[in-house]
Amino acid sequence: MTTEKTAPRVALATCSVLPDLDPDDAPLVQALADRGVDARAAVWDDPEIDWASFDAVVVRSTWDYAVRRDEFVTWAQGVPRLLNAASVLRWNTDKGYLRELEAADVPVIPTLWLDPERNLSSRAIHTRLPAHGDFVIKPVVSAGARDTGRYQSGEAYSRGRAIQHAKNLLVSGREVMVQPYVTSVDTTGEVRLVLIDGELSHATRNKAHLTVPHHPTRGLYPDEQLSAFEPSAEQVEVARRALQVAADAVAGGDPASFLYARVDLVTGDEGTPVVIEVELTEPSLGMAHAPGALDRFADAIAARV
Repeated sequence: MTTEKTAPRVALATCSVLPDLDPDDAPLVQALADRGVDARAAVWDDPEIDWASFDAVVVRSTWDYAVRRDEFVTWAQGVPRLLNAASVLRWNTDKGYLRELEAADVPVIPTLWLDPERNLSSRAIHTRLPAHGDFVIKPVVSAGARDTGRYQSGEAYSRGRAIQHAKNLLVSGREVMVQPYVTSVDTTGEVRLVLIDGELSHATRNKAHLTVPHHPTRGLYPDEQLSAFEPSAEQVEVARRALQVAADAVAGGDPASFLYARVDLVTGDEGTPVVIEVELTEPSLGMAHAPGALDRFADAIAARV
């Protein structure tokens, strides 16, 4: 007597604001069904969900984690089969990892780090902010552009708002990043390279940018203006180097162990690619803008279950 094999079950983890997934991810459910995988959206902090009942859990639009990262990391550690792994999420949800990229000579945006334990006064913050050009303030733990602001160093009102923004974050116990605003974001935009199983799948360009004056954003995620993009060999190489640093840190040196990754680049003042961040937690993959991307992602998930 033979028994019919049960289809593997996969949860696509999302947040309560998007219980049915982000529109870019929603087609994954049918794409996986076509591959014999029973997939469903599941809100990551829903206490009624038995995560152990799934053969795998793929983190997707869990975009509300930033204000309660500890809770999110604890949840991830309790999921038996999480893609990407909980150790990866723990490392990647604190942008302090950019220090590791810089130490490995991967080009990154120069960053000033403000530690809440130093109890910096407003004057101390003022003396540390850039003296020239526009700059950006954001917390080390953030998703999208949440709690991020762009300011003008030479304009008194803007600089005052920047000091208060940094002060508010520090008082709440959050470490702060201060970076020069890369002007190429306004002209050529931000390039996003998506890698599946460590291999380049596709790339998109985002032309959305922070404006001045700007109140730190409080929404779940910012509007984006995505379009298909063909990356240069230099951009691909920088992305691969960045992903290798991540793999060395939390994946035994094997980039292929990451189910998905997104490396965001801008063009630096010298015309070379510079890493903004390496997204291994819950990046939007822009699959609707790249023919074949959905199939590649679905194939990769199906192969792991």
